[in-house]
This record gives sequence, C-alpha cells and structure tokens, in this order.
Amino acid sequence: MSATVMERLRAGTRGAHDGLEGARFSTAMTDGTLPLDRYVGQLAAYRVVLEALEGELSRATDPSVGWVWSEELRKLPLVDRDLNHFGGGEGEDHGGGRALAAEAGKAFARAVRDAAVADPRALLGFLYVMEGSTLGGMLLSPYVTKAYRLDDGDGTAYYGCGDRGRWARFTARMNAALTAPEAQEPVIAAAREAYRHTAEITRALSAGLPSEMPSGPPSGMPAAT
Repeated sequence: MSATVMERLRAGTRGAHDGLEGARFSTAMTDGTLPLDRYVGQLAAYRVVLEALEGELSRATDPSVGWVWSEELRKLPLVDRDLNHFGGGEGEDHGGGRALAAEAGKAFARAVRDAAVADPRALLGFLYVMEGSTLGGMLLSPYVTKAYRLDDGDGTAYYGCGDRGRWARFTARMNAALTAPEAQEPVIAAAREAYRHTAEITRALSAGLPSEMPSGPPSGMPAAT
C-alpha cells in the first residue's frame, strides 16, 4: 500500500525537523533564556510568511488546495494579536538578529508567491510546516508563558492555537486531497524548502545567544509522529 502524503512529509522532512529542534533559539526557549526580542522577532518574521501564504491559499483555485485550506487554519490574526501585545513588534534588536530574521521571512514569502504561480499545490507543503509549528507550540507555550510572565494568555495566541484535533483534521484533509504520488511530489518539495527558510529565520535569531544549556521539549515545528 502506498504511503500517504503525510507519511511521506514526515519521513522526508525528519532531518530538517531535528535540526530545528537542536537550534540554539529552540533550546533557549525551553530553558527560559531566550530574550524577548528574539521571540518577538520570530513572530514578526512569521507574520510576513503567513500574510503571503494565507493570501495565496485563499486565492488558489486548485481543487487540492480548496479541499485542505479552511478558515480554521488561519493564523495571521493570532500573530497580529501577539505582536500588538508587544507594541506592534517594534523594539530593540540586540545583535541584529531580528533584522536578519525579517529578511529571511521576506525571502520565505517570495518563495511562497513563486510557488503559487508555478504549482499551487506546493502551497500545501508550506502550510504543512507552518501548521506544524503551532502543533509543536502546544509544548512550547508553557515555557513562553513562564519566561515572559504571560499568565493572562496575551502574547501566546500563535503558540497556543494548536491542538491534536485540529492536526488530525488537517492530516485527514491532506491525505484525502493528495492521493497520487505525482500530486504529492510538489508538496514534499515545498515542505523541504519551507524548512530551509525556517532554518534561516531560526539561525538569525540564534546568533549571539549564550552557550547552550540542557534543552527541553522539541521546537515549534511538526513532530515526526
């Protein structure tokens, strides 16, 4: 029996996921030493990506995209809520990490727009990575809440929106929409590209952080489950 697209995505991006899991940005988040400006920098970079991705998904006419994409998956308003809590995302940029992350986010957004023209199905590969980031956020949200004293929930809307039921529904729609191996290929290629861009954002936000301490749970990326 042929592997489903979600099985192929997990297998095909496992190494990239593991690399992000070990990035200093990720381990600093779980050990409580990640500076707030780096957390906000990630949200700001992801906002640029989500604005492009969700816009292209909403405009796409490809049946596979229409089968998978729904308003339930929209995360741009959540990132905006978090950034508004932190003053709109403006603030100090210690070490230049946020500026570099912003440039990486713009490059990611350009890749999304290019994919929408070349093969709209590839948008689902980008969506897989971004949706997985909020699934992983279920594990990271308590660390963020504690580190930045966000007990009222403000500032954690993006990281707190994932849940197993939502991921199960997304998985079912992806598998139903993309059954043919040839239809899965552009999605898998796009997911790998999305991880490369995400790694660039993470690398920028890891620069200059103190030496590594013992790490906690995985980064906010889709786990290989």
